[in-house]
Amino acid sequence: MNDLVCISHLRWDFVWQRPQHLLSRLSKTHRVLFVEEPMVRADLSAPMLEVFQGKGAPNVTVMRLLYPGVDGQWIGHGDRRTQHIYARWLTRYLQAESYVRPILWLYTPMAAPFVNVINHRLLIVDVMDQLSAFKGAPAELVKYEQMILPRADLVFTGGVSLYRDKQRFNKATHLFPSGVEVEHFAQACDRSRIECPAEFAQAARPVLGYFGVIDERMDLDLLRHLAEARPNWSVVMVGPVVKIGHDDLPKAPNLHFVGQRTYDELPRYLAHFDVALIPFALNDATKYLSPTKTLEYLAGRKPVVSTPIHDVVELYGEAVHVAHNPEQFVQAVEAALAEPADARRAVQDRLLTMHTWNDIASRMNALIQAQLERTTLRSYEHAANRPQANVSA
Repeated sequence: MNDLVCISHLRWDFVWQRPQHLLSRLSKTHRVLFVEEPMVRADLSAPMLEVFQGKGAPNVTVMRLLYPGVDGQWIGHGDRRTQHIYARWLTRYLQAESYVRPILWLYTPMAAPFVNVINHRLLIVDVMDQLSAFKGAPAELVKYEQMILPRADLVFTGGVSLYRDKQRFNKATHLFPSGVEVEHFAQACDRSRIECPAEFAQAARPVLGYFGVIDERMDLDLLRHLAEARPNWSVVMVGPVVKIGHDDLPKAPNLHFVGQRTYDELPRYLAHFDVALIPFALNDATKYLSPTKTLEYLAGRKPVVSTPIHDVVELYGEAVHVAHNPEQFVQAVEAALAEPADARRAVQDRLLTMHTWNDIASRMNALIQAQLERTTLRSYEHAANRPQANVSA
């Protein structure tokens, strides 16, 4: 098995998304170490290292640096307070656990300081979001990205817009839009066999639902308009609220924010959606967005209504109702509710067949193995052409 060290801006046990889907599959042929950002703990007097098995993936080990500080404080990769400590402890761990020139896989450019510290065979950058456009993004992020992308042996991108933006930095850039675990979300197809979640068991029908992170990308004014325009509809938002305050969320009797649920629980919620929503705003944070939930909704055979996010329109537009303003969004929901259940079945089937996480991980692994072979061949050729020292009798 090859060794793979992934350095991520996301936590393994947060919302189950692209890193978890891919690395849990790659862990079948790779020993995976998932290195999270430092975590601040008020009860500590000195830094410490935490290492544990990743939930849902027995072959993934998770590492995080715990650092003393004030609860709620955030420290990311590359921070001057922690980077030298993290790098030293990580390299010691790799040596102690016999990681030999691992594949180094980055999800954030802020992990760039690790590149010169970890002796690696391959450098892979998987660009799942335009992180520089996110609220609170570090000022150094763009500089690090422009430095690290040309050095990568392989660059993967999670959407069409990201691919077009990143291929100018590296010819070895490959498009891998996010996928879906069809069987998991297909559980939502038969509502009669799944108990309705208590949070909206008494909610009026129809139920318009969303699951995912609720942050600065969300069009809160659209949600407010939707709830007010049709007070007899229920809008259910499933997911954690991050980087915005709960006080910023719109309030209405028929608008329900129920909090984060596990990946395993999502089909139960999806089963009781009458229409699935992608209510993102059009702003810098969503310019390169390619929402994973689109295919998950389709796997549950739900009609989907979305704002005109570029990648949603380009990749899935024929399977999704697209609305350009709040009034059109209400009309699109009405059209979705009236649409026969099998109206877009053939299109859904084609998209679901094209984009599975198993297939994506397999194709990525094929590129990785081919690159490893090229790297090994170059090493042999370099050794063969190296001048030999004269040895006298």
